[in-house]
Amino acid sequence: MQFSKSTDYALHALLHLGHPERHANVGIKELSATLGVSESYLSKIMSKLRQDGIVRAVPGVNGGYELARPAGQITFLDVIQVMEGREQLFECSNSKSQQHRLLADDGAAEPVRERRGNGECLVEKVMLGAQQHLHQYLQEHTIQSLLDEAFKRHFNLEGNKK
Repeated sequence: MQFSKSTDYALHALLHLGHPERHANVGIKELSATLGVSESYLSKIMSKLRQDGIVRAVPGVNGGYELARPAGQITFLDVIQVMEGREQLFECSNSKSQQHRLLADDGAAEPVRERRGNGECLVEKVMLGAQQHLHQYLQEHTIQSLLDEAFKRHFNLEGNKK
């Protein structure tokens, strides 16, 4: 599994918007220069984030984007689902095969050809368990938690220089 560059840029854009020293919205020109990505590409990303209520657009000459809710309420999972979609990561596609029936059935005594094969796919069960763990992990990490970690690291580096 690999996340798209759009997800990478979206997360970095949100970190930039959530920076504690930022007191105003950020224009697309500044944001694209900071991230090193074209304005048109970044505009599409920001539009998706706006449509999902993660950022809001501020109109006008000095307009731009700002977080629509506190950074502590924007999880990595929120952003990834906006950019990548909310579909299940794995679906058992081999449900009609003899192999699936062997893995899915409860080991009943009747021959394989007589079994219904409607049982749970064990491969899918493992994959869905992994997805649940991933979602939980991504739900626990917010834009604010990353900003806090960056601040802590920066503070520790500055403290060690003295």
